[in-house]
Amino acid sequence: MEQSPKIAIILSGSGVYDGSEIHESTMTMFAIAKLGGEYQIFAPDMEQHHVINHITGEEMNEKRNVLIESARIARGNIKALSELKVSEYDAVMFPGGFGVAKNLSSFAFDGETCTVIPDVHRVINEAILQSKPIGALCIAPAIIARILGGVKLTIGTDKETAETIERMGGEHINTGHGEVITDQDFKIATTPCYMLDATITDIADGAINVTKAIFEMIN
Repeated sequence: MEQSPKIAIILSGSGVYDGSEIHESTMTMFAIAKLGGEYQIFAPDMEQHHVINHITGEEMNEKRNVLIESARIARGNIKALSELKVSEYDAVMFPGGFGVAKNLSSFAFDGETCTVIPDVHRVINEAILQSKPIGALCIAPAIIARILGGVKLTIGTDKETAETIERMGGEHINTGHGEVITDQDFKIATTPCYMLDATITDIADGAINVTKAIFEMIN
């Protein structure tokens, strides 16, 4: 029997407005397990940009840690991103949520001139050098474009975000629910999820389809 694919999932907090999108994170975990894989969750040990009240949408006067918040989704089974050795995994996956654009990078604030935190930069570069596939959901493809430039990907149909990605050198392709864009040269698969007006079943379809695409690219 072939060994189960081992996937590193990278989270950015807990909650769509200031961390990882919980449905996308959970469905990614489900898809990997459903398709016969295994996963380990990682997140950076750092203070998140800010804390948002998910009822009112207003910023709260408190501080939270990205790793500790991500541990809520991981049910405590999580490691600091600094510990991730890409060589020990078959692929890397990034669920979406504003945490990708606020904590893993400054994309939400700086757009095409955004910075990406060093550990995410390292992991993506190591994956490319080692020919390990990368999956990215929702807004997460934006940081892939920032690091790699000329990569084919999707965040759905949002015109402003797509144009920003193209100014960073990416080739954006519009997609609908559950659709996946695969760049075979870079071994990157992306799907839009909640960048579209989606339901949780749409998220499940996207997570399963992008995970299938990742599995097919594992050597």
